Amino acid sequence: MAAKNFKYVILGGGVSAGYAAREFAKQGLKPGELAVISKEAVAPYERPALSKAYLFPESPARLPGFHVCVGSGGERLLPDWYKEKGIELILSTEIVKADLPGKTLVSGTGESFKYETLVIATGSTVIRLSDFGVKGADAKNIFYLREIDDADKLNEAIKAKKNGKAVIVGGGYIGLELGATLRINNLDVKMVYPEPWCMPRLFTSDIAAFYEGYYKNKGVQIIKGTVATGFTADSNGEVKEVHLKDGTMLEADIVVVGVGGRPLTTLFKGQVEEEKGGIKTDAFFKTSVPNVYAVGDVATFPLKLYNEIRRVEHVDHARKSAEQAVKAIKASEEGKTVEEYDYLPFFYSRSFDLSWQFYGDNVGETVLFGDSNPATPKAKFGSYWIKDGKVVGAFLEGGTPEENKAIAKVAKAQPPVASLDQLATEGLSFASKI
Repeated sequence: MAAKNFKYVILGGGVSAGYAAREFAKQGLKPGELAVISKEAVAPYERPALSKAYLFPESPARLPGFHVCVGSGGERLLPDWYKEKGIELILSTEIVKADLPGKTLVSGTGESFKYETLVIATGSTVIRLSDFGVKGADAKNIFYLREIDDADKLNEAIKAKKNGKAVIVGGGYIGLELGATLRINNLDVKMVYPEPWCMPRLFTSDIAAFYEGYYKNKGVQIIKGTVATGFTADSNGEVKEVHLKDGTMLEADIVVVGVGGRPLTTLFKGQVEEEKGGIKTDAFFKTSVPNVYAVGDVATFPLKLYNEIRRVEHVDHARKSAEQAVKAIKASEEGKTVEEYDYLPFFYSRSFDLSWQFYGDNVGETVLFGDSNPATPKAKFGSYWIKDGKVVGAFLEGGTPEENKAIAKVAKAQPPVASLDQLATEGLSFASKI
């Protein structure tokens, strides 16, 4: 089988891949120069929709509604857009071998793809309970959420197990978002996680107390400080019980597991320099191999603001890193340079009628401000993180677009703070003055 030749190949079909394709088109492409190779059957889409609107009981989001780049207010790139731009969209194609020195990718069906420049946008895969040998973890109706196929299977189960019992394993992003979505679908929801509070990588105990209280008021039962150690299935092979380490047994018709992700770098092991679990890049997302770039979840890059090397798993960075890499590729071809990537970490989530945003770094002392009573309708509260006498991070629940911009500005500017008490009293008004 003759190899297909391209000037550029984007490997991956998620957010980074779609935003990289758009940037290539913006910078100028000849027909046939670029291919996007994805193991999914659909054109790149905004993944965050899968844990929220895609599963809503009324007016759910459906493709083509959330193809990239609608998540950032951009144009929606339908399959026809790729055709019009002369971009080859190669779907349902899993690459099983990458030969970086030979600039060749090989698919599971033996097809070869040659490139001059490669953009690795493979993203993450979910961590499965079966990876840890959890007994019964292969029972039916135990779900993980990463791709649209996963969401379709979960959606079918929600309909089949109407008003049934759901157990969420994990208290991070996926756990909280799906806990809300399943409750909106009128399932009886229990959440189980080992940590003392939800979202421990970002939330303080004060912030978490609001969300845990709010979820409780919505009828979600939270069980902390224990883990799932096994599952029992019925005669059809469908999950019916979740066994916890503390000896508790929970009935379940549906189980959703959200215990983290792992960057998909296996194809490139031993061929490219790695750091902190990802592929090491410079500020232009160039790897240690010439003409190979890595973006999104897989990239470990210099975070200029904190003079550190980090890997960031979030949709905002997936979008921005992809654009930066393509600008750098195009500039280098013309003997020009682009500015170094200067990223302000940004995380956000929406669940029920809540919406929070966080900017910066969550290190140092913290100050809580506003009304964080979960019983308050439309509660608005936030937190600042202070290190070496400066504000380095800011969180806000229920903010307006202007207020969210103000906390972003604070996190970037890192203004000095004389008194933590005064900061707590000033709250949001402190951010508005920057």
